[in-house]
Amino acid sequence: MTANLTVGEHDAELEQRLSQELDDFNTAATGAGDRGAFSIKVADEVGELVGGLAAWTWGGLCGIDMVWIREDSRKDGWGSKILLAAEAEARRRGCNRIAVSSFTFQAPGFYQRHGYVETGRTLGIPGGNEDVHMFKTLES
Repeated sequence: MTANLTVGEHDAELEQRLSQELDDFNTAATGAGDRGAFSIKVADEVGELVGGLAAWTWGGLCGIDMVWIREDSRKDGWGSKILLAAEAEARRRGCNRIAVSSFTFQAPGFYQRHGYVETGRTLGIPGGNEDVHMFKTLES
């Protein structure tokens, strides 16, 4: 077989194909094919973004990809409200566990205060930081 290896910029079509191929492989290997995604958005009275969350679900697991709260709203409890809403939505979708990661300069303590436990770290984040991986079992 002859094949060509190429390196280039982000290729959305390739990324979509790889995702589909891996999803198919993972479903065949696990029997879990119930993939989903959801988001949570908070906007202020003029429609400006205050914060939000993006997450996925698969096989009873929810994974939080991104959480962001506008700096001037970080002391208003929006992080907790968004996280609790995400946990409720994960439960509604049949999930009984949830995972998230947070750089050491972001908010690992926030998640730990909400019952998440550290499961590992990725070293080598710029500035001498680490990526803290956390997990929580969701009660019914």
